[in-house]
Amino acid sequence: MSTDSSDLNPPAPSPPPAASKPERSVPSAPPAATSAAVAADSLPDDRYFNRELSWLDFNARVLALAEDESQPLLERAKFLAIFASNLDEFYMVRVAGLKRRRETGLSVRSADGLTPREQLAYIAKRNQELVEQHAAAFEQRIRRELAERGIRIVRWNELAEDDKKRLHNYFTDQVFPVLTPLAVDPAHPFPYISGLSMNLAVTVRDPDAGTERFARVKVPDNVPRLLNVESNGDEWSATFLPLEDLIAAHLGELFTGMEVTEVHEFRVTRNADLEVEEDRDEDLLLALERELAQRRFGPPVRLEIASDMSEHMQELLLRELEVAPNDVVVINGLLDLSCLWQLHAVDRKDLKDAPFVPATHPAFAEHETPKSVFATLREGDVLVHHPYDSFSTSVQRFIEQAASDPHVLAIKQTLYRTSGDSPIVDALIDAAEAGKQVVALVEIKARFDEQANIKWARALEKAGVHVVYGLVGLKTHCKTSLVVRQEGSTIRRYCHIGTGNYNPKTARLYEDIGLLTAEPSIGADLTDLFNVLTGYARQDTYRSLLVAPHGIRRGIVDRIEQEIEHARAGRPAGIRFKANSLVDEQVIDALYRASQAGVRVDVVVRGICALKPGIPGLSENISVRSILGRFLEHSRVFHFAGSGEFWIGSADMMHRNLDRRVEVQVPVRNPRLVKQLDAMFDSALDPATRCWVLQSGGEWEPSPTEHEQVRDHQREMIALHGAQG
Repeated sequence: MSTDSSDLNPPAPSPPPAASKPERSVPSAPPAATSAAVAADSLPDDRYFNRELSWLDFNARVLALAEDESQPLLERAKFLAIFASNLDEFYMVRVAGLKRRRETGLSVRSADGLTPREQLAYIAKRNQELVEQHAAAFEQRIRRELAERGIRIVRWNELAEDDKKRLHNYFTDQVFPVLTPLAVDPAHPFPYISGLSMNLAVTVRDPDAGTERFARVKVPDNVPRLLNVESNGDEWSATFLPLEDLIAAHLGELFTGMEVTEVHEFRVTRNADLEVEEDRDEDLLLALERELAQRRFGPPVRLEIASDMSEHMQELLLRELEVAPNDVVVINGLLDLSCLWQLHAVDRKDLKDAPFVPATHPAFAEHETPKSVFATLREGDVLVHHPYDSFSTSVQRFIEQAASDPHVLAIKQTLYRTSGDSPIVDALIDAAEAGKQVVALVEIKARFDEQANIKWARALEKAGVHVVYGLVGLKTHCKTSLVVRQEGSTIRRYCHIGTGNYNPKTARLYEDIGLLTAEPSIGADLTDLFNVLTGYARQDTYRSLLVAPHGIRRGIVDRIEQEIEHARAGRPAGIRFKANSLVDEQVIDALYRASQAGVRVDVVVRGICALKPGIPGLSENISVRSILGRFLEHSRVFHFAGSGEFWIGSADMMHRNLDRRVEVQVPVRNPRLVKQLDAMFDSALDPATRCWVLQSGGEWEPSPTEHEQVRDHQREMIALHGAQG
């Protein structure tokens, strides 16, 4: 699928003067090198893609998977749901941030030279195109193909009379009692519309007076959005009715004695980008809870409406919600297709990917005499690659064995996101109750997981765990565990450093890499890092680790410069990056300089990429590809071929990661583990691997072409790790 659009890469205005750049309100890393800043002056001004439009291109690639007929049908429906959920968050956070900057009057331009107002205009146009394509993919293709295979989504007037009678009873018993119609008139102000809720805009007429009134009915979110109305008990078929259709068909019961003349669906998205004022003298937990209470009252940033909504109804909503016309998204079909996750739950294995069970890593496989994780790590480092290697029999087992081992003295852990029934948290509680010293750094500012993390923080504190919330002005995003164990007369430290969260559920869906090691220098570094996070220690450099906000950008740029020196000296050189996003200008500029020096640079990026590849004289030695598929590619891996270094860690190449978060990158040195990472890169970068390739003009072209042999990177990884297991 082509994502070519004249609006993706508009002509960039002249860069803003330096004085217009905002001051940072949080600690930031120093420049990588003075020479790098000087070298940037020699690079062209228009060398970056816009990050917001690049994100929309990423979501277009998700949509392309939904349109790909080689994918199982229910997986295609799943990708439609993911597209919708992605877009919700994009508006709640990124668009909300741009609107805030526009409304405060800050003349801050993006790296590609656009003002917030200009970016919002481009986003609105591109988003409407994608939303129309998204709706068409469902209404014209996937919905029809699902019906052909026995899974139907119908409207009320398509139902049989028996089904209508049964659903009428369901409405009376389960739905009607929770509905609250809200009138709008001089005695009833326009009601508050909560973010992401589904609503019906209703016009009713008084048959006696002939006057018309507006009312709003909220579609309850504690009732399944798609109601299963199939009555024949056939496990191979299912019929679903949208809940809003059921309500619309029974509005007469809500407005007794009135005539319903008009009814349309609409949905509001609100600013959910919290700005917690962090005061060293105020309890951060209380400050965050106060902000969370205000999140649902954030200003509207998007209004989604059905395409058949009348003009006067639109005008009323725009006026009452104080939404600009550019913030209206018109949808031809069902609103909020994230409900298609319900379809994916239908038990139709013939319409889904084949079941996948992660393999236990060979190092932790049961033998005749089972070894502890600690005995295994004393023999050498272990690199686990999720979801192909089981999380529960590696990382989770590491924490659980530490909790139950009488020789373990202390466990120190960072928690950014975890699952609702977290075995990691349970193990930490068990360890504390067993008398071990347990420290948990719970990042309660993890966006959209704040409430869950507050709950975990309180449960851990109640069990006697020392809970800390990190540093003022910084999010703690690193994925680290440290276990301190008494072994005879010595103390040994065991570590896990990864690219993904300590979440056993997402570990089955997200591709991530983790290093388990007893390397003394890494253990010493993690000890120092936890002292920084829990106490007043101040440390910028470490023995083995790179740690943001002071060390990662500098460390990455320095290693790029080393590759440049290797190339200039005629030695082998090369750079391979795998990340979620590549946005940071200093890192991008360093990669441009590497390309100009003849260094081959291969980038595998899942989401945003602001780097422009393939431009003569600037980036002709750089290629960028994106791999999307069954699993969400989430690992961050960096390879510097001239020096032979591999690094993994939690940081993407973005300002927020490098300047406003605590992140950790760890070197992978063991030749056996290096070989694993080498194989991963070789598979991802194979010319026959299915991917999208970024063109110099901003288009993402699918590759390889249809007539060529096509490999699936993730299936290759499943086969590889299955063979290992």
